[in-house]
Amino acid sequence: MSLLIPFLIATALTFITVLADVLIKHASLQSAFSGWKTLGLGALIYGLTGFGWFFVMKKMKLSTLGVLYGVGCIILLALVSVFYFKEKISSIEIFGIVLAIISIIILYRFA
Repeated sequence: MSLLIPFLIATALTFITVLADVLIKHASLQSAFSGWKTLGLGALIYGLTGFGWFFVMKKMKLSTLGVLYGVGCIILLALVSVFYFKEKISSIEIFGIVLAIISIIILYRFA
């Protein structure tokens, strides 16, 4: 029970970090540097999540947090890529994503 709240906060911070990634992706799709406000907002969100990670790291091992964050980002960014940005992911990329998830789980298991 003592890790439930930090786990939930870490999960929420992962979602928020992915939101920052989405904003930065939007900024990168703008012509020239017209997406600078969106880029700035994404960077601000990245910076602010650091405060949340600071408090979560007081309660969770870094290796556990790394696995949660790594797997969460891989899955969420792949979903956002396909369903929001309508990017195509090839079967070899899907295989790579699966291998990345497996590798992070193995690293956690033996860390």
